[in-house]
Amino acid sequence: MTHTEALRETYAGEWQGLTHEEILGKYGEQYAAWKRGEPVRRGGGELETEVADRAAPVVLEHTDRLPENGTLVVVSHGGTIRTTIGRLLGLEPYHWEGLGGLSNCCWSVLGEGARGWRLLEHNAGTLPEPVLGDDD
Repeated sequence: MTHTEALRETYAGEWQGLTHEEILGKYGEQYAAWKRGEPVRRGGGELETEVADRAAPVVLEHTDRLPENGTLVVVSHGGTIRTTIGRLLGLEPYHWEGLGGLSNCCWSVLGEGARGWRLLEHNAGTLPEPVLGDDD
């Protein structure tokens, strides 16, 4: 297991720790611009492209080290995962929001295809087959 700061959540500057209502009250125009897909440093923090710039190379570095048919598990926060998936798929940043959010304790599965990365599952929350204990 490896820990890296590059996979941390998006730094949202002055938005950090605020409720949704507080953000709307103090930064309504900035929030509206962000929701329209404009590149916004929410609360003076990071751009989504900067998050992808730091996180995607870490994922690629580790996939390069996998044995044939190996599996890499990346654990991070929803925003970081979404931007990283968008970057790996080659989507323009404006379209990353189209991937939707990632719920708590859910995952996405990517695989390498003939033309690059493919999104095989997104925001999955159940295992593909039941997990049975010894007492079943």
